[in-house]
Amino acid sequence: MRRGMRNEAGNATGPLVEGENAVERTVRLAAGLPEVCRLGLASRGNTHLRPQDAEHAIESGLNYLNWCGKPDGLSTAIAGLGARRRDVVVAVQFKARTASEAERELASILARLKTDYLDVATLYYVESEREWETIVSPGGAWETLARHKRGGALKLIGLTSHQRELAARWTRSKTPAPAGEYHIDLLMIRYNAAHRGAEEDVFPATRRREMPVVTFTGLRWRDLLAATPEDPPGFRPPPAPECYRFCLANPSVTVALSAPGDRAQLDENLRLLDDWRAPGEAALREMRAHGDRVKRFGREFW
Repeated sequence: MRRGMRNEAGNATGPLVEGENAVERTVRLAAGLPEVCRLGLASRGNTHLRPQDAEHAIESGLNYLNWCGKPDGLSTAIAGLGARRRDVVVAVQFKARTASEAERELASILARLKTDYLDVATLYYVESEREWETIVSPGGAWETLARHKRGGALKLIGLTSHQRELAARWTRSKTPAPAGEYHIDLLMIRYNAAHRGAEEDVFPATRRREMPVVTFTGLRWRDLLAATPEDPPGFRPPPAPECYRFCLANPSVTVALSAPGDRAQLDENLRLLDDWRAPGEAALREMRAHGDRVKRFGREFW
């Protein structure tokens, strides 16, 4: 069966679903970076993953590591990688908005993780045009990140946002001519069976740039794992691996992050690696219908 096509950087660009079993398992975000499993591992500041749990995830094949910025089991595991550091991609939620803040934050991150480079600095939760203008204007955080990217201490500049239309616009943002350099290399956006707005608002823009997309909230805060009042007779809510399988079936999704709260949740998520395949069309329809019900009856989040 034909696999998803790749561009020169190695990113998946073609259809991931062709038959029941065709789905890319690994992808290269950019030249010079290692191939990563498309199921990523994230920490979020309120989980109980221990360093040995994060190490188990890495040994099992999860090598796109998204650190929340707070000392935890994941940061300890990354700091202890040693020579294995070259085999993983380390992404960090980056909070700075000004150049001076960015300089201090990057230095702190490199020291905490015991590494001399960062693969992805993801400008964290940029939610307004005003924030964006601060970041990309002279004296903004982008200035520092771009300088370290040119120097090799940073590989990619990413951005995280809930604002889909703004995020799509920012994928096209460039520095003034004659340089005309894109401001961001990677986009991190919310996407799951209940939040599918990115399919229309974001993915067309990232496809045009062949830009890697990392998705988060794949379980919709675990609401997708629960029943709703309108479930059809005999319906059983999907387990976590099926929610991630849904995200990864979309050809615009490069990496889908999982953020397990503990070792038991991690082990459940890792089951996807033992049954790596695309969902069939019937399964996709069922997941979309379940997502619609969850959106109607689940907790409200912006």
